[in-house]
Amino acid sequence: MDFATVLKSIVDTLGATVLLPVFIFIFAVSLGAKVGRAFRAAVTIGVAFVGINLVIGLMWGALSGVSQALVTNAGIQRDIVDVGWPAAAAVAFATNVGLWVIPIGLLVNFILLIPGWTKTLNVDIWNFWHFAFIGSLVTSVTGNLPMGLFAAAVAAAFMLFLGDWTAKGIQEFYDLPGISIPHGFSAPMVLLGLPFNWLYDKIPGLNKVDADPDGIEKALGSTFGDPMVLGLLIGWILGLIAYFGEFAGDFVPTLGKVVVLGIQLGAVMVILPRMVSILMEGLIPVSEAARDFLTKRASHREIYIGLDSAVLVGHPSAISAGLLLVPIAIILSVILPGNRMILFADLAVLPFLVAQIAPMSKGNIVRMVFVGTFLLIFGFYIANALAPVITEVAGGAGFAIPENAAMISSIADGFVWPPLAFMLLGKYIGWVGMGLFTIVVGLLFYFYRKNEAAWDKLAGAKGE
Repeated sequence: MDFATVLKSIVDTLGATVLLPVFIFIFAVSLGAKVGRAFRAAVTIGVAFVGINLVIGLMWGALSGVSQALVTNAGIQRDIVDVGWPAAAAVAFATNVGLWVIPIGLLVNFILLIPGWTKTLNVDIWNFWHFAFIGSLVTSVTGNLPMGLFAAAVAAAFMLFLGDWTAKGIQEFYDLPGISIPHGFSAPMVLLGLPFNWLYDKIPGLNKVDADPDGIEKALGSTFGDPMVLGLLIGWILGLIAYFGEFAGDFVPTLGKVVVLGIQLGAVMVILPRMVSILMEGLIPVSEAARDFLTKRASHREIYIGLDSAVLVGHPSAISAGLLLVPIAIILSVILPGNRMILFADLAVLPFLVAQIAPMSKGNIVRMVFVGTFLLIFGFYIANALAPVITEVAGGAGFAIPENAAMISSIADGFVWPPLAFMLLGKYIGWVGMGLFTIVVGLLFYFYRKNEAAWDKLAGAKGE
């Protein structure tokens, strides 16, 4: 059994909630942190991620019934079925690219981190599946495994750039010092969202709406503007829309489902930020060790810890905008000309869709829904284009295609533009395409380093 197989087996067995603390512990000790303090920090981070995953699981369960009811009530029939990101991740890791993606991702990270080309140390090993997903699509359309592995490596570098670029805005807006989010689903949305964020500013009246959480609390008062109550109200609204047709036949149980949905989403709004606070408690000793290490050896350098965008979605802006996009996504799936995809399993990822849009939108929920709607429109057509190849890759990896589906896809990563860009470049111009994307990534790193303050401000940082 080779090294890549062993490493993949370890990842599959232990999962992110164990591997992340292990990497954090090794990193902290290597920076000079005391073993006991590093161990406690690592365990704290692991516990926090268990809590985060439990709360996100609660949200997933709450929204699954809503999405099914919305789809059923709308009478939507499509031949491309949304099987959800867990299925997409499983498929990506089950391919030949997935077998090697973890050592490739780590190698790329260290090659760029040691000389200071990137500031991000990406410890979010589980989400390397996004790179494997891209590499697997390239391998499928070209029949060239080395090209697929190379595409995965370039994708890993590209996400490190996006993590660096958006870090200051993320740190300031979400109060997460020393963190970056090189996430393969959330981070690319920043580039695509920029023109629509600019467009929002050009719409008279709409650009004056003050709809960040503080503005909403000021307008509605401390009770109805509170994030917990806001989650409750959004849950009730979603429930009424989804289950409206069931009231006539079964009023009390239907009302019960609506009430429970509101309580569940209100709980998510309260508990998820608390879990993130525990996470930051664990990261403080690691950040201090990194600061001391760099002060002694390279005082001009920063190192960011790259994490999953799950640490962002508990913010009232991200989760509120994401939940409001659920019915919009269903409507779009019905009215968009030529769309063949039905949404179901991945509707709960919509807060992840807009999580890294929040800093540039200053937390304005109306603005985030506006930008998110355009991201969804583009996403549907990207998903339609990717579905045949995703289905082919899934079949080759042994994934069971649902009986009612001709093809499969997901919102994450089926709605994201880098997989489509890599696939088309590989399919039509092969290694030249991979080379062009590599040059683009290198230029992005170069121009960002030349004027970081301006780029940071563009991504949502306050600047000097």
